[in-house]
Amino acid sequence: MILLQSTIWIIFMDYVYLGFVIFLFILAISDLWVGVSNDAVNFLNSAIGSKAARFRTIIIVAAIGVFCGAILSNGMMDIARHGIFRPEQFSFQELMYIFLAVMVTDIILLDVFNSLGLPTSTTVSMVFELLGATFAMAMLKMASADDGMGFADYMNTEKALSVIMAIFVSVAIAFVFGFLIQYLTRLLFSFGFKKNLKWKIGIFGGVALTAIVYFMLIKGVKDLSFMTDEAKAWVHDNTGLLLLACFAVFTILMQVLYFCKVNVFKVIVLVGTFSLATAFAGNDLVNFIGVPLAGYSSYVDYMSAGGGNPTGHMMGALNGPASTPIIFLFCAGVVMVIALATSKKAHNVTKTEIGLSRQEEGDEMFGSSRVARSLVRWSNLTASKIVEITPVKVRNWIDSRFDETQIDKADGAAYDLVRASVNLMVASMLIALGTSLKLPLSTTYITFMVAMSTSLADRAWSRESAVFRVTGMLSVIGGWFVTAGVAFAGAFILALIMHFGGTIVTVILVVAGLAALIHSNVTYKMKDDGNGSDKAFNAIVSSRDNREIWSMFSKYVAAHEADFLTRLANRYLRVTNGLFTENVKVLRRTANELRQEKTTLKNMRRKETICLRHVDTETSMTKSAWFHMIFNNMEQMYYSLRRICEPAYEHVDNHFSPIPQNYVDEFCVSRDKLKDVIDGMASACAEGRFNDLRNYDYTLPALQTEFSDLRKSLMEDIRKENMNITVAYLYLNLIQESEQLAIELTQMSRAARKFQLG
Repeated sequence: MILLQSTIWIIFMDYVYLGFVIFLFILAISDLWVGVSNDAVNFLNSAIGSKAARFRTIIIVAAIGVFCGAILSNGMMDIARHGIFRPEQFSFQELMYIFLAVMVTDIILLDVFNSLGLPTSTTVSMVFELLGATFAMAMLKMASADDGMGFADYMNTEKALSVIMAIFVSVAIAFVFGFLIQYLTRLLFSFGFKKNLKWKIGIFGGVALTAIVYFMLIKGVKDLSFMTDEAKAWVHDNTGLLLLACFAVFTILMQVLYFCKVNVFKVIVLVGTFSLATAFAGNDLVNFIGVPLAGYSSYVDYMSAGGGNPTGHMMGALNGPASTPIIFLFCAGVVMVIALATSKKAHNVTKTEIGLSRQEEGDEMFGSSRVARSLVRWSNLTASKIVEITPVKVRNWIDSRFDETQIDKADGAAYDLVRASVNLMVASMLIALGTSLKLPLSTTYITFMVAMSTSLADRAWSRESAVFRVTGMLSVIGGWFVTAGVAFAGAFILALIMHFGGTIVTVILVVAGLAALIHSNVTYKMKDDGNGSDKAFNAIVSSRDNREIWSMFSKYVAAHEADFLTRLANRYLRVTNGLFTENVKVLRRTANELRQEKTTLKNMRRKETICLRHVDTETSMTKSAWFHMIFNNMEQMYYSLRRICEPAYEHVDNHFSPIPQNYVDEFCVSRDKLKDVIDGMASACAEGRFNDLRNYDYTLPALQTEFSDLRKSLMEDIRKENMNITVAYLYLNLIQESEQLAIELTQMSRAARKFQLG
């Protein structure tokens, strides 16, 4: 009987581990999806940012590249099999816990970054997840054994250290070379590059396409499944000759295409997009399916040995090479293509890099940081010194080459085709160089830093936007390092939980990880973009129709006015009620909201001012005074509400005496009238009924009189009665600021009518 039960249990556990392998492949599909969403920025941003073609065309070109790279990839993942851990020292069960911990951590980590719109490195996440899970298992084995073995016997940390070093090197090199090459290219072509192409474009196209081909030969072809050792050796031995031949052929071809009225820059950008997409899928595919494939190989080896003893079967078989069945590569390619074409998050990550590198000012996605301000201040001082020692004639000539008024770019494009070509060319060359030096560079690091440096070289970072761009760049770079720490810690904790919790807890964690991912994607799809106003902003700055611009801009301003007034009314009511009921939580929360409101107002004014620049000169001149008056009124109302909230919060937080009820009752009558007016004005602005604002020309002055009467009455009470001075001054401040709100609303009502109706 005992033997029968033991046999049943062994068979059951074999099926459980089969279930784990199936879970790994399910998680691999999710990892492919979120991984493509994250890495799409690597090969899409230049084409999309420059509008080299229609979005659908760009996606098709990239999708073909991704599919080709996936199908031709050998799919081997040495780092997942024996790059971080020494498999002969671990049992089948321990490796399954490591693989499951890695995959659950990976999909959640990458999904969080994608939801935030931040690109991160799939290579770093996978390496450090393997490192963290392996570290946990090694620590447990060392604690339970007395064989004197250390971490070096269980782990191979050299790969992780080489990745870390490559991060520092690649970030610096990519930024410096991207800046220099873009600067020289802009001097060669200028912003009005279409006038200077006749004999330059052939040579430039030859260099660019040769660099891209070099990238595909060195970075992409060397790992393709159909390449024999002899073919690889021939490519290696004849690389110089191949590149020289490519340069000659491409130079002639590009010159011929130019004379045939073909836009050579578009050809360069689309070819570069295809090559990066192909290399991404051919090389980075292993980041997504390498661990599940290693788990599959482990299970096959375990079952071929008869199964039944997951804790005693050691996995030395993973030290050998393994080939991936073509069906796995085909399915992976299909998933990646679908994700690229449909993933909303892929497009969101792409927006981040394009937004940080665009040529013109716009809605800045990041705020200001102390480090960024220091860097910008130091850079401005250094640039000023360089300008001082530069001869005037040289300075004038350089300025003429960087004359942005002559820029040739598509409507709505973030930058021109020259910069897009340089982005792809430099990224291709640097990744190929790093590969030839056997540095495990990440396409994410290279492409992002090149995009940032070329935008800096193009003087896209003005004094008004530089601090925001630097903050954004530092945020993304910081995110890469956070990835390493979070990946290590997450996989470490999950591996420990699986070890101590056993099979049941492992199943629960895997299911919970999938549920969290599904919930995140459903929530993201259901969520409004949260950037409806940003869409309107982008439409305004990209439009060329003056009447359309004014129509959109007036609605844009009206929507902001309505939103502000709605927030003002709600917070005014909350603050006063919180004061009268002595609710310190309400006052604290409102005070925090008001501190954040300052940033909201600043960003609103910045965006509206940028939009005003796109309105035709005659209209903007007549409307600008009223536009700025509206905003000044809004800003003053914001400060009035803060001057009400902060003393009220301090008063209640210190448990001072409350305002007498008779004062509360008489104040609330006028307060409710004022709130009704604010709500009415918000509704009128939202619905475009600006003539209705005339109705408040009589209501608001009457309210000012009411608040003035309350103030006079209070002053009389203070003089006649022995009142609590602290309470009296608090109530006096409340009345005065409420009266000021009514005054500002009166002025805003008039300014809004003049701005909208003339």
